[in-house]
Amino acid sequence: MPAKPLKRTFDKWLNKRMPPANSVTLNQRNVFILPTREGIYFTILIVCMLLAGINYQNSLVFALAFLLFSTLMVSILHTYRNLSGVTLQSAGSKPTFAGDDAEFDINLTRAGVRTYEALQLGWQNDDLTGADLVEDEQCLLKLFFPTSQRGVLNPGRLLIQTRYPVGLFRAWSWVDLDMTAIVYPHPVVAGPLPGALSGTGDGDALQRDGVDDFYGFRDYQSGDSLRHVAWKTYARSDDLLLKEFATNVDRRVWIDWEYLSGDGIEVRLGKLCYWVIQLAASQDEYGLRLPGIEIEPGRGLEHRNKLLVELATFGLDDKDKPGESL
Repeated sequence: MPAKPLKRTFDKWLNKRMPPANSVTLNQRNVFILPTREGIYFTILIVCMLLAGINYQNSLVFALAFLLFSTLMVSILHTYRNLSGVTLQSAGSKPTFAGDDAEFDINLTRAGVRTYEALQLGWQNDDLTGADLVEDEQCLLKLFFPTSQRGVLNPGRLLIQTRYPVGLFRAWSWVDLDMTAIVYPHPVVAGPLPGALSGTGDGDALQRDGVDDFYGFRDYQSGDSLRHVAWKTYARSDDLLLKEFATNVDRRVWIDWEYLSGDGIEVRLGKLCYWVIQLAASQDEYGLRLPGIEIEPGRGLEHRNKLLVELATFGLDDKDKPGESL
């Protein structure tokens, strides 16, 4: 059977036997065990010793072969025991930008007095994170998964394995903790934002050199226009003061999809993402306009994340949006 159909069949079997769940406890139903390369060599050695004992009728060779065989059998039990009973639970994830690693938090918990050593977890066999449950009843692991595109990332099944205590057998399991992480578009430097000020006149900033409303007095300085001198005040107190006027300046900024009509979708989203990050560091209120979507101006971390989520999921099907897997 070709590799891909075989993998699909195996995945279907795994999904039926071990469906996705936020918390999974390992037991005989979801733990697999097979000999390692060293275990296979060790077994061949025992077989060769048995053949030599039979050939030479040597009882000492028989005794050593049976001793090694009992070690092999006991190591199966201890390797399985070092994984069985561990509970894995999803503890959340952190959003990231496309091209960076997404962070997933996982709680490992043990019950009772049984301890666990030399556990390894990860999504890729060559990049596993070690963990022990000896003194503490639980530990929090931070695992990372590479990202390449925006959206809602589901890293898939997590590998947990152990070769403890002697490395002759490998016990492992593939668990699906139903975890997802938001992946924002990769920011693309876009320069200054065109048409940033909305110009409605109801903003919250004051422009001190305006001409609309009286703002206050300040001391006259050489070179100031005599047109704004408070002559009545000068007549009463001999203090030469200058009237100041102010006007409201609208600090609300619109980040609009239409500003970037010449770019492709992903480049557009990357530039809009860049503007969101830049404006989030300012004191301006900013909103977002996408085809069919308009988010009113606001500020703060929650508002920033809301806009970035919209950019991350723009154009995706409902099944690919937060709460579902990508």
